[in-house]
Parts: sequence; structure tokens; C-alpha cells
Amino acid sequence: MNIAQKISSWRKYRETVNELGRMTDRELSDLGIGRADIRRVARTAVGF
Repeated sequence: MNIAQKISSWRKYRETVNELGRMTDRELSDLGIGRADIRRVARTAVGF
């Protein structure tokens, strides 16, 4: 993975964490995600 891909993946990870973090607990629950799982879900989404 080159540096441009790493930067792109990091940005996508941060965007995902931020977007999920803005959701309410109810919205996260509807998706089957707990607040403590946000970082794991974001890492999985970008392939870390």
C-alpha cells in the first residue's frame, strides 16, 4: 500500500468514525452497532 492509499484509507476511517459518532444510540442499535464498536466497524469498512 503506498502513501496515497494509506492517507485515503485513514481519511475514510475518520469520516466513518465521525459519521457513526454523530448517530444516536437508537440509530446505532438499529444498525446492530454498539457505541463501543464504532472504531472496529470503521476499521473493517476501510480494510485495516
